[in-house]
Amino acid sequence: MAAVLRALLCLLPALAAGGFSVSDQELSALAERLYAADRNRAAPGDIVLALQHRVSNSEAGAGHDYAPQRLFSRVAEDALFSRPTFSRLLALLDNFVAPTGSAEVVTAAEQREVAAFLDAVLQTPVMAALTSFFLDKGLYGSEAAFRDDLEEMWFGLYSRSGGSALDSSGFEHVFHGEIKNGKVSGGHSWVQLYRLEKLGQLNYLSYSYDGPWDTFPDVLALQYRWDGHLKSIGSTFMGSSPEFDLALYTLCYKARPDRECHVTLGGKAATIQTYSWTNSYYGDRQRFVASSYPLSP
Repeated sequence: MAAVLRALLCLLPALAAGGFSVSDQELSALAERLYAADRNRAAPGDIVLALQHRVSNSEAGAGHDYAPQRLFSRVAEDALFSRPTFSRLLALLDNFVAPTGSAEVVTAAEQREVAAFLDAVLQTPVMAALTSFFLDKGLYGSEAAFRDDLEEMWFGLYSRSGGSALDSSGFEHVFHGEIKNGKVSGGHSWVQLYRLEKLGQLNYLSYSYDGPWDTFPDVLALQYRWDGHLKSIGSTFMGSSPEFDLALYTLCYKARPDRECHVTLGGKAATIQTYSWTNSYYGDRQRFVASSYPLSP
């Protein structure tokens, strides 16, 4: 009886976030399928990084600038950013107000950009694999139902400022980043990091982890300042496609909400940390994405 109760308690977070039952073996098998299907990832040489100085995790919060050079020495923009999922992600990234407490006003044009982005990612082999898995598991009754929920969980607005403004969404937090209490919060997209550095808004300081992958995507944990605001440890999949990030983060969010999600990618272990937003809901008390990102040791 005690074992049964423990199993039920472990399922509660997943059920509260609209989760479902899936084994660790199923998770890793699907993660490997997503990894293999990511045709839009960066190829060797598409991205060249100047990592420079490595710091320990205990040193990361000091905010010292150890990097005289920029992080991105080269990005093959013509090869990567002309692809529909990249170009439509980039179109979204100027729609957000970074400081929390400032309401996000979504215009009709911005809503069309969200729809165009979802159209693009859902047409990729990566998201097709995730959609098929969810339908086979009975989590959704149709592709349209999954698309509707994907938009709500990631783009639905909520307040990170105590209810004073609808100032945040899971997508803004993860793919764009926010400024809260004088520090950078979220910000787990390499595309956004490159965009900010190119605009002169990001000052790369150091890194604390470079993953074991010798091809893209790899996991990088880094330190930087965004308009002077410190991100002491920010982790990202470097060189991944937008659809890979969205698919893997969504898989882990639905299957392992509010905990670590252990998978393998290219035969190497990776861990995704997920958080659900618990202060407001959408639909039938479904929880918005609060955050999802790769952990670094």
